[in-house]
Amino acid sequence: MHTVGCPIFDGVRAFDYAVIGEVWSNRLSQPGLPVFDLRVCGPDERPVRLGGGLERRPDTDFTGLLDCDLVVVPGITDPDAPADPRLLDVLRTAHARGIPVASLCAGAFVLAEAGLLDGRRATTHWWLAAELARRHPAVTVDPEVLFTGDGQVWTSAGVAAGIDLCLHLVRSAHGQQTAATIARAMVTAPFRAGGQAQFIPSPVPAAGPADPLGAVRAAVLAELDTPWTVARMARLALMSERTFARRFVGATGTSPLRWLLEQRVLAAQRLLEESDLPVDEVATRCGFGSAVSLRPVFTRRVGVAPREYRRAFRGRGGPH
Repeated sequence: MHTVGCPIFDGVRAFDYAVIGEVWSNRLSQPGLPVFDLRVCGPDERPVRLGGGLERRPDTDFTGLLDCDLVVVPGITDPDAPADPRLLDVLRTAHARGIPVASLCAGAFVLAEAGLLDGRRATTHWWLAAELARRHPAVTVDPEVLFTGDGQVWTSAGVAAGIDLCLHLVRSAHGQQTAATIARAMVTAPFRAGGQAQFIPSPVPAAGPADPLGAVRAAVLAELDTPWTVARMARLALMSERTFARRFVGATGTSPLRWLLEQRVLAAQRLLEESDLPVDEVATRCGFGSAVSLRPVFTRRVGVAPREYRRAFRGRGGPH
């Protein structure tokens, strides 16, 4: 996934366009990262007016998307505005050719207008989810998640969730370490699970003595091989299980055990990329106990088995 196409047209959100450009920009000063070709495509050669009054002249017209490895549609400022029929045709053709297609925020309305979300689960900014569902009843709209997809079509919620989806797409194609290196350069969180809630009542606090939940998360991450349970975490936080679980979801947008499982999978990805440890040892260090237990969970969340993942990404992650 080296050639990434970004369609632009009047009304594209400048922030979402900038996110795509930042994630897939070339960082030649950081050896080991893939060389990306970000192709910006528009209706013609005239400058396109982005949201906020910015302008960008496309590199080529919309047909330039048809030989990309991935197409990412930015969010739009006005979901009521009809999409350019030329773009819709190109998106349908790209999808028919097997090119993965993704959208950020209200860009889901463009994919839905192209018919690419029919029969699929999709998301958008929670504020727009009801309208997307009303206009496109063949789409199963989930307003709760940060991003969702099936490998061929992806959608994300608003603003920062677009960064999460872009990093997920990088991680899927180029490995955990590559995505983490790009996230570090962007000074953003390297991983938030797509199933995490869009709306979190209170910000996630930093770990410290006044933050028992943060202290628990730090303790768990330091000992992933420990057989953690909600009861054990709650005792560490000096709370009842029910109170701990409720406050954990309120602070992070996900349940304690789901968060734990995601952290264990991430740790397994890192060890598979960065070490020569046998898969059984990786599984033990990450709290799965054995390769037999690791395999189904890893495959379900990452898309390939641990050994296949290692063959694909070992040594390709760049600086650690």
